[in-house]
Amino acid sequence: MVGEGVEFAVHAPYADSVDVCLFDEGREVRLTLPQRSGSLHYGLVEPAGPGTIYGFRANGLWAPDQGIFTNPAKLLLDPYARRITGTLSPGPELVTHRPRAEDRPDLRDNSHLVPRSVVVDDQFDWEGDRPPLTAWADTVIYEAHVRGLTLRHPAVEDSGRGTYRGLASRPVVEHLRALGITAVELMPTQRFLTEAWLTQRGLANYWGYATVGFFAPHEDHAAGDPITEFRAMVKALHSADIEVLLDVVYNHTAEGNHQGATLCFRGLDNPGFYRLDPERASRYVDWTGTGNTVDLTSPWALQIVMDSLRFWVEDMHVDGFRFDLAPVMGRIEAAFTTAAGFFKALHQDPTLRRVKLIAEPWDMGPDGYLLGGFPSGWSEWNGRFRDRVRDCWRGSGSPGDLIASMSGSPDVFPQRGSDASVNYVACHDGFTLADTVSYDRKANLANGEHNRDGSEDNRSWNGGHEGETSDPGILDNRRRRARAMLATVFIASGVPMLLAGDELGRTQRGNNNAYCQDNGISWVDWEQMDWDLTAFVQELSAMRRKLGLGSHRPSEVFAADGSQVDEHGSTALTFMWADTALALVNATAEVVEFAVPLPLSDAQWTVAFDSASELEPGSLVGSIKLGPWTVSLATPRPA
Repeated sequence: MVGEGVEFAVHAPYADSVDVCLFDEGREVRLTLPQRSGSLHYGLVEPAGPGTIYGFRANGLWAPDQGIFTNPAKLLLDPYARRITGTLSPGPELVTHRPRAEDRPDLRDNSHLVPRSVVVDDQFDWEGDRPPLTAWADTVIYEAHVRGLTLRHPAVEDSGRGTYRGLASRPVVEHLRALGITAVELMPTQRFLTEAWLTQRGLANYWGYATVGFFAPHEDHAAGDPITEFRAMVKALHSADIEVLLDVVYNHTAEGNHQGATLCFRGLDNPGFYRLDPERASRYVDWTGTGNTVDLTSPWALQIVMDSLRFWVEDMHVDGFRFDLAPVMGRIEAAFTTAAGFFKALHQDPTLRRVKLIAEPWDMGPDGYLLGGFPSGWSEWNGRFRDRVRDCWRGSGSPGDLIASMSGSPDVFPQRGSDASVNYVACHDGFTLADTVSYDRKANLANGEHNRDGSEDNRSWNGGHEGETSDPGILDNRRRRARAMLATVFIASGVPMLLAGDELGRTQRGNNNAYCQDNGISWVDWEQMDWDLTAFVQELSAMRRKLGLGSHRPSEVFAADGSQVDEHGSTALTFMWADTALALVNATAEVVEFAVPLPLSDAQWTVAFDSASELEPGSLVGSIKLGPWTVSLATPRPA
């Protein structure tokens, strides 16, 4: 801001001129930016200040055969807007050209259907806020949705439920601290939209993987000013020694394919932001499954992403990022490489190279499953850990699967430490933990896609009955396996991640793709808490912290009878961390007798915890029988 005005600037290389459009009580005033330097159009607009609602209109070249869609009828968001207000409404005016008429722009005005940018007052008193800087070895991640975590929390005030304020409220923070959580990984909080086709179905983009504003906190997650509330949330979590990690979507945007809404980037510099089909430049390369792919080999796209990342660290004080469909960001032409410009830029940046970086290591591009392929300094969501652990605790895994999972997946990360592996058995995408032990088949009819969406490969087992049951034998089976899987996550070498609500026994009633369910299917129901399971997770986390298991791989592994492990043998195994801890793991449906190795000569093993609640804490562990689907941890005490 300059005096009584605002200096506006926008990159639009194919525009002859750019208008700033100011909105006041439904009236639009267009002012042409008076100056230009290269691709940058800029100028001072007076009067204007905080709260001014605006957009851009670009006037210039229309060349679909070159992927250029400059169309003044389409109101465009500011790519650097700090706040975006309004929703996306369905309507034919959203398209930039009509079907089968690419040679002519669609001149119907879209301004009544699209969101708008807002000038903000960027002041905030951080009061000496400092990042916790938690070491990877001490990190425990909690993946959560801002809205879904607190909307039904009875102890959160009504005005704060489902918001940044609610997430930072005392009852939620105390719950996180009791669980031993050191970092919340928030599902998309950058401004996203519900696509028109979802709105027409009566559904919403609940998860938020449809970003349109890389610098703006999502407005619907705030009760008031989203920037102030987001910062206050970060400050409150930092004061509790909890880091804030953002799930960010820089691989695609809400503009979709060539038939999608023109909202921002397509109307300003389509060839400079997206990967265009080399055979037909009016179409997009789609390595994301959403219709478009951001091109980080382009200087403008790379600059926006880097500027955005720095903004969230420097101005919003976040502590790291989880990158959705991260291989997209490392593709030159089609091939993925750790020498890509994005990785180089990150590791050379003095602000960004110190924060936590987590990859979702798969996309829909060529050879799209790239787990283990990211550079040093990155951690990765370990989907192979999830699959191996689920297989083992439904009786179809192998000893090798169990050993690899407990040991930080050295076969996946041979040149990197266990910090590279983010270990989990459930995340937002797929079954919850409770559903993993309760459903054999997905139940996604509510999504309106005839149950065709969502993965068929769930590695789940219902224990003998699909869905809810009152059968005590089935319920005991499910309880044992759920607790055993949680124990595996927290004992294993690597970085544990817990899906919000799994510690409460949360179910999505078999829906494994609840991306569009902004309702009770997705929201955490705090009044249906499984307090015993919550206490168990608290116990696990405290034990992990006390013993420091996460940074150390087991030193020895034995079969239950003390012999060498047979790759084709039983998944009843003993893991030993020198003389620090002993884990007895019976991932079979049978009672197994374990021959327990001796600790130091002046010590004996005593039970620290038992996932099946059969062994009393403090009792001695010698030759012992362990029930099915059970993990027991013992620690040495003087004889």
